[in-house]
Amino acid sequence: METWVTPFEPQPAPGETPESFPSPFDEAGPHALARQAAELLQAELRAGAIAPGLPAAALDTPEGGKMFGVLVVREPGGRLGFLRAFSGMLAGRWDVPGFVSPLFDREERARLEPEGEAVVKALLAREEALRTSPELAALRATHEALQARHTAERAAMRARHEERRRQRHTRRAELKAPSGEAAKHADLRSPAPERRSDPREERRAEALGEARRRTPLHALHRESGGDKREMPQPETLGEAERRAALHALDQESRGDKAEWRRMEAAHEEERRALAPKLARLERRLRAHERLRQFVCRSLMKRIHDTYPVPNARGERRPLRALFTSGEPPSGAADCAAPKLLAHAFTHGLQPLALAEFWWGAPPLAGGRVSGAFYAACRDKCGPLLPFMLEGLPVAAPRAFAPPVSRSGGLSIVFEDAWLVVVDKPCDLLSVPGRGASLTDSVLTRLRARYPHATGPLLAHRLDLDTSGLLVAALDLETYTALQRQFVQREVHKRYVAWVQGHVRGERGTIDFPMRVDLDDRPRQIHDPVHGKPAMTEWHVLERSGEHTRVAFFPHTGRTHQLRVHAAHPLGLGAPIVGDRLYGHPGGRLLLHAEALSFQHPATGQRVSFELPAPF
Repeated sequence: METWVTPFEPQPAPGETPESFPSPFDEAGPHALARQAAELLQAELRAGAIAPGLPAAALDTPEGGKMFGVLVVREPGGRLGFLRAFSGMLAGRWDVPGFVSPLFDREERARLEPEGEAVVKALLAREEALRTSPELAALRATHEALQARHTAERAAMRARHEERRRQRHTRRAELKAPSGEAAKHADLRSPAPERRSDPREERRAEALGEARRRTPLHALHRESGGDKREMPQPETLGEAERRAALHALDQESRGDKAEWRRMEAAHEEERRALAPKLARLERRLRAHERLRQFVCRSLMKRIHDTYPVPNARGERRPLRALFTSGEPPSGAADCAAPKLLAHAFTHGLQPLALAEFWWGAPPLAGGRVSGAFYAACRDKCGPLLPFMLEGLPVAAPRAFAPPVSRSGGLSIVFEDAWLVVVDKPCDLLSVPGRGASLTDSVLTRLRARYPHATGPLLAHRLDLDTSGLLVAALDLETYTALQRQFVQREVHKRYVAWVQGHVRGERGTIDFPMRVDLDDRPRQIHDPVHGKPAMTEWHVLERSGEHTRVAFFPHTGRTHQLRVHAAHPLGLGAPIVGDRLYGHPGGRLLLHAEALSFQHPATGQRVSFELPAPF
């Protein structure tokens, strides 16, 4: 049986092997021996071949990138070498010469998968036929047209009734006003000679009142050609006629309400005529969707049961038993790490160290750079790898920690009675972290320097790895005023950075939404659905070999915004030099906040500060 072990040539010295297995969740990077094995595989990928007949160029196509892994092992005879694996499938294949096999039971999966896929495909076809049926499409189109017409009719009637209401309001004010005020209104509209009351006038008013009780006021208005000057003026009306006019206005208001109710009733009748037919087809479609989902979940459970997960003690557990929900996420046990460990245990090889790295085009969400090393994922491998490593001495995972600062002070750029601008050094937190060892920060030092300051102090933050200008308020009122400027984007900021790669173009704007990667905090990723808006302007300052010096002007303040916008292919496609999260670690992050401008909350004057980058 092929073990796929690539031996080290020459063999490592005894002191070069780890005493215990380094944690696969170690954030400080892989062991030197695992890194050496990974670099050998990377050299082969760089040379252009994954395996015979499988070019590495396929990994550079959009969405073609892949996570690879190597596992340093000791063979029964004592020789050291390494295994190699890839996550999931590669070019539609589970098996590629030179790489370890998947973890699942092939015979059982071969029996389940074709039949299950056929059932799912048939359900999908029936669902699609229902979704695209002419009857459903016609009913949906009719429903949409009906809704559009109802909306337009409601808007038109609402506007018409609002205009009538306004006219009634004006007419009531005229009718109820004292005679002098009514005369003023009448003079503004159309002068009319004063009339004396006589019996014939009273009889005419009674007849007019009766007519108005039977006919809405707007109808009378229309009959007169819409010219309000032809309607009787308040000062010409007797008391009985005035009461009749007010009553007619009330009747018109009631008539408008009745007209609205009649329209809504007619709309409801039209909807009732259509709704049962549409609802019947929609229910049928949803029932097929639920059936397909149920069949898919059942099939996935059976497929998961084809993964017998081994550990270093020789024990085996079903994959679903290792996840508290009983439903592993998609792709669980198909990552490179579990493949490598299962292969080692099956072939009597002793695991010594593991490394995983990304190669090729980044995923659509970003967060991965070709050639960079990454710890094992938490969502898929978090419950899985601890069980597989039982029986091996495993070192505790090392979490990233900023270097201990020797200085407890701050470099002050500006200070007055209201605010202070500081030069934050690289590797100093803006605010204390969660761990007991992460208390040192700009905020901690500010509170020590200004013990009588009130409020939150820091008006904004910079990443741990970023250096540059940071402004703090010494009282709550100043803090609130500065915060308002940040929220309203009235604060102008300029950052400078060296990025790794040749940036295309000289200037531009990067604009795509971002959110935290819930499975890999604190990394941020591009998410067009759930992300928050993030926009950055940029322009090139200098080019030097494979590096480009860039000025960034952020319009929003998302976490790691400039780092993600630099590294992501929708941005510059060039990570900032030294970026341990979105690029390649090594030295400090070459990102510096060099200019800051805002309105001073106390003086009202625009103030600007500049601090050239130290690189």
